[in-house]
Amino acid sequence: MNYIKNVLAAIGLICLSGLFIFAVQKAPSDETVATEKKMTNDYNVYAIKIPEKLDFAGESMPLSDPDVYERMDRELLVNTYWQSNGLLMFKRAQKYFPIIEPILKKNGIPDDFKYLAVIESGLSNVVSPAGARGVWQIMPATARENGLEVNDNIDERYHLAKSTEIACKYLLKSKQQLGSWTLAAAAYNAGNAGVSNRLKDQNVKDYYDLLLGEETGRYIFRIVALKEILKNPKTYGFNFNESDLYTSIPTYEVKVDTEVADFTAFAQQYGINYKILKIHNPWLREDHLNNKSRKQYIIDIPEKGYYSKP
Repeated sequence: MNYIKNVLAAIGLICLSGLFIFAVQKAPSDETVATEKKMTNDYNVYAIKIPEKLDFAGESMPLSDPDVYERMDRELLVNTYWQSNGLLMFKRAQKYFPIIEPILKKNGIPDDFKYLAVIESGLSNVVSPAGARGVWQIMPATARENGLEVNDNIDERYHLAKSTEIACKYLLKSKQQLGSWTLAAAAYNAGNAGVSNRLKDQNVKDYYDLLLGEETGRYIFRIVALKEILKNPKTYGFNFNESDLYTSIPTYEVKVDTEVADFTAFAQQYGINYKILKIHNPWLREDHLNNKSRKQYIIDIPEKGYYSKP
């Protein structure tokens, strides 16, 4: 009997303890409940209606072709529901498109090619396994052939304005050789010879008629998907304010035609640190500048006040 009494007493104590714990726990506020409810209700996955007409650089996409339709549907779905990446593209586009757009226009390249840079690098200075670098993912041989300096000390593939100029040269040559902007864009991925040989081997004249490998086969569709989403954010569920987007920091130019032994000391002369100097001049690859040839380089220095500590 005593054993049973002890067990019942223990159970009672546990129950009372549980009641006490629940009693002292703070109930969620009405605001928290409302927020959780809103998040639950707002997050829904929908099929995406493909626009009746889509184009790249003014060249229509044949959406009446079932294969083309399905491939376009795939890229719109993938890029719409990769929300974090999508928001980053909106943020970075605000910062870098104003640099890219006038260079494309000056060279007679359709504005749609700025979206090629988006899918190449996400508008970041990335490095590919093959050795391509920068926003435009330029290979070292291509850079040198077109006048960019590429070595351990300097790599102008990381210079957005200069690398955009080189991309324009390549695209103009591709358009002249292949006959359409769509094929020129595909050739940016697969090479002029690669695209030309595929057209010849398969006896077709259009990108959308080619059987291609995974990467080049998705290439144009990815560009058009990003173009469509970035031009119509609300349609694809992206919500942000202008203040959420990244902006360019105004800079002024400093011309250097000598060696620089220490960029840390150099940066401090202009009221910034080494990190900020490299952010604005990523083409400077080392902590010094050799420059034995006395070539003139232009280094961008941010205007005062943008990096001031509180």
